[in-house]
Amino acid sequence: MKDIPVEFLVRTENTLPPNTPDDVREELRKGERERAMQLREAGILKRLWRVPGRNATIGLYEAADPAQLHDALVSLPMWKWMDITVEALATHPQEKAP
Repeated sequence: MKDIPVEFLVRTENTLPPNTPDDVREELRKGERERAMQLREAGILKRLWRVPGRNATIGLYEAADPAQLHDALVSLPMWKWMDITVEALATHPQEKAP
């Protein structure tokens, strides 16, 4: 039986301290963009939205299981400074093909 990937809605809020030096902040942002592209190429990060007015994102991730998702999230350079909420998603019966 083939494993079916699970979709996860991931909300992140950046909690990097405001007094973080600009060069450190920029280096972390650069690393974050690079890692996000790698996760996209691996098919794990499907979509990413910014939340207007906040230093936050909402992402649609797809992983084999929660452990794979966890590994992807902790690989992000800003992991230590993120407040993260994860919701596993299940396909609604109306979305299934007849």
